[in-house]
Amino acid sequence: MRKLKLIWDFRGPVSLKTAEHHLVHLKEYISINNLDITITGTETLSEMHSLAYLVVNESEMKIIRDTLKPHRGQIYVQD
Repeated sequence: MRKLKLIWDFRGPVSLKTAEHHLVHLKEYISINNLDITITGTETLSEMHSLAYLVVNESEMKIIRDTLKPHRGQIYVQD
């Protein structure tokens, strides 16, 4: 089954702190809704751009997308 990475972008000098804080809320949502989502995290793309993300099965994407409103998404490829 294909996996999708839902992404929330944050920009500015405190973008990493904002992404880390947003990740706390994403994990709360996962816990409250008893979702089987284990891949989450933050990434720093530059000094002024960080993101928070979670990875979902494609079949679960629409409901989570419509509820959490990520800024963008992409196909998840494991390293």
